[in-house]
Amino acid sequence: MERKRFAFWIMPLILFICLLGSAVYATGQPEAASGKHPSALKGQYYLEDVVKIYVPSTYDVDQPIDNTPYVNKTLEKFSGMFGGATAVDGTGAWLSDDEQLVKEKVTIVYSFAEDLDKKKIKQVVDYARALKEEMKQSSVSLEVNGKMYFIE
Repeated sequence: MERKRFAFWIMPLILFICLLGSAVYATGQPEAASGKHPSALKGQYYLEDVVKIYVPSTYDVDQPIDNTPYVNKTLEKFSGMFGGATAVDGTGAWLSDDEQLVKEKVTIVYSFAEDLDKKKIKQVVDYARALKEEMKQSSVSLEVNGKMYFIE
């Protein structure tokens, strides 16, 4: 009877130690290719934060213009703030108040950032507000880490 009681208490303890040892061993192993970062990128330098501003191609809401000067100004601003920037052309669309599809060319200027702190976010928002005023828009779209903000 004493043996059964001993086995009853020792077996769960042995199982626990085995599971704990397995977990400790697994944490020391290299990350699998199906993990968050492929093994070929492990240890490489990367930037987590991304800031995007959508530069309209209209002035005063609906007058088409060449937005190249505004895009160049934004590329310069973001490059100064974050060390570099990229511009990509696209088409934006939305439904008007009368349910009509409105399409507009847009240029997305974006930068990846190392230290995206409150001060830099404020600078980007201030720039978006100035761009909105200069281009006479009702708002300018600003995307930070996948979240869209409408700067009014």
